[in-house]
Amino acid sequence: MKTIMRIIEEAGGLAGSSYIPIHNEPWMRLVIEVLAESGPDGLPVVSVCHYGEQNSDLMRDPEMLFEAVINDGLLQELRPFYFRNDYLGIERWARQRSDRGELICKSGEVRELEQFAQLWDRNLNQQGFLEAFRRCRPEGDGGSR
Repeated sequence: MKTIMRIIEEAGGLAGSSYIPIHNEPWMRLVIEVLAESGPDGLPVVSVCHYGEQNSDLMRDPEMLFEAVINDGLLQELRPFYFRNDYLGIERWARQRSDRGELICKSGEVRELEQFAQLWDRNLNQQGFLEAFRRCRPEGDGGSR
């Protein structure tokens, strides 16, 4: 998710980018959020979500959760572990902790989420979401939204 990582970096890093909405017509609104919870490996969680609306309800199309891998204070990688699409009624966990704290990892699901994330990242890049973020960002904004 290089496009998302670049947006987070330009918004001030994980600490400065707790909520980033990006409007980029004609595409659905994209929201990037750094969540307060930790992921299955104890790393910070980043939600990336396209939001639509149906019957006045917000619908995720899709939402993915990623663990943020940080090295020397810099975001190095986003590892997907969750996928949801409300329009299709799909929710999939590739990695999660059991009630007893054991890590459950579904390697096939991990590969599928990684492949989808690569495709989604290419689409976000081609659709101009980084440029839309840059256009909408106030001058001198250090990332607080």
